[in-house]
Amino acid sequence: MKKTWLIAALAALTLTAATASVNAAVVTGNTAETIKYTNNGQAVSPSSPAVNIDGSLYLPIRALGEATGKYVNWDEFRSSAALTDIPKLTGKYKLDAPDLAEGIKMGVGSSLIHLPGDPDNVFYSTADRGPNGELDVNGTTIRTFPLVNYNPTIYKIELAEGKIKIIDQFPLKVNGINPATGNANITGLPNSKGRDEAPYDAKGEKELAYDPYGLDVEGIAYNPNDDSFWISDEYGPSIVHVKRDGTLIERIVPKGWAAQVDTPLVPAREMLPAVYNKLRQNRGAEAVGITPDGKYMFMAMQSPLRNPNKDTDQSRQLRIIKFDLAALAPVAEFAYIAEDAKQFKGLKQADIVISDLVAVNENVLLIDERDKNAGSDAQLKRIFSIDLSNATNILGKYDDQMAARKTLEQMSIDELKANGIMPPSKRTVLDLVAFEYPYEKVEGLSLVNGDTIVIVNDNDFGIGSNSTENGTELWTFKLPYLLE
Repeated sequence: MKKTWLIAALAALTLTAATASVNAAVVTGNTAETIKYTNNGQAVSPSSPAVNIDGSLYLPIRALGEATGKYVNWDEFRSSAALTDIPKLTGKYKLDAPDLAEGIKMGVGSSLIHLPGDPDNVFYSTADRGPNGELDVNGTTIRTFPLVNYNPTIYKIELAEGKIKIIDQFPLKVNGINPATGNANITGLPNSKGRDEAPYDAKGEKELAYDPYGLDVEGIAYNPNDDSFWISDEYGPSIVHVKRDGTLIERIVPKGWAAQVDTPLVPAREMLPAVYNKLRQNRGAEAVGITPDGKYMFMAMQSPLRNPNKDTDQSRQLRIIKFDLAALAPVAEFAYIAEDAKQFKGLKQADIVISDLVAVNENVLLIDERDKNAGSDAQLKRIFSIDLSNATNILGKYDDQMAARKTLEQMSIDELKANGIMPPSKRTVLDLVAFEYPYEKVEGLSLVNGDTIVIVNDNDFGIGSNSTENGTELWTFKLPYLLE
């Protein structure tokens, strides 16, 4: 039976992992005694209940988190609170590489992965589609590509003496002749006229040719079962199978995509649901990860689908899809709930995106979620651990407005609950804002030995920057627990 409380000094919760006490303001409400708590992912028992005041949960655990130096996350779908220990910053490394051209920096930070068996200081990374910018031409914003023949590449990098050193590179290529380049190399140019952004030269005067094999590389994963990479591409959106030497093998695309783009040298497997054709341009397949056993692959979209139209740009629901790698078939899809922009100052919901992921195992992913700001303006740069084990599989269920009344992207939080849609639970494992991380695009994320988080930023090739430095920086953090 609920009790009504009038509290002048709200005593702390006593957890198995830590003990502290703090005070809170006077509040009146009902005790909420069925709340579940975890600490570092393990169940814990508080000595005092939380308080429910007019439908809002007031958690003594929040103050306890501040007092004990822990991250605190509240899950309103499960009525659970999670406390997680804060990691320690252990290293900073800056890219040391010559510029690609005048005013164009070298870039490697759109993805990051550590391969099993490699030294702890060796990683693989990519840049995205290459240097690009935007120009206003007669009131229309167009996309420019100052280095038309830029070749997206997988880079092997090493961390040493405070620097990121490129020790090998594997340009992406087809097994044959790409008609867009006249050789085996691919470019970062869009695939299809009318579907993708139109590419222009640096001055915005000439529309460039399209490349059916072109990729906007945003994520990278490794399959130990066949010693190959998979990369996520924003254009398709697609997930591309790549040999270790950079040769493209095949491409997973949405249903209906292959009829629009002719790619005989790289078979297009239409295994993504057709709804993924409704991506917002330049907000496509941002992240990919493969479980250590090579059995499952996960892909996350950067932003909500425009499903049914761009009115859903402000949705909090971002899609994560799970593939059986052996069958190349989707087996599950989850509704990831981005942080609520209303809790931040001056942010729109569309400003909050997913930037990378790591598949720790079949049920646990690390997710890189961030806002569009840099430096002191940044409010959200977090790495979350999410648990899929009791999240709802929504594959094929909320794609069509006519069939489901509302699409996934159209639903409010209350409507998700009413439909029984349980999103993955989230807990913070790293808050980069608290560490004063200076860059906007934290786009590379890796986990080493289960207890070291490594992040790197995409410098956008220094386009628009006046800094003399390259602007790519990698940081390492030690967790006080294992993720496995």
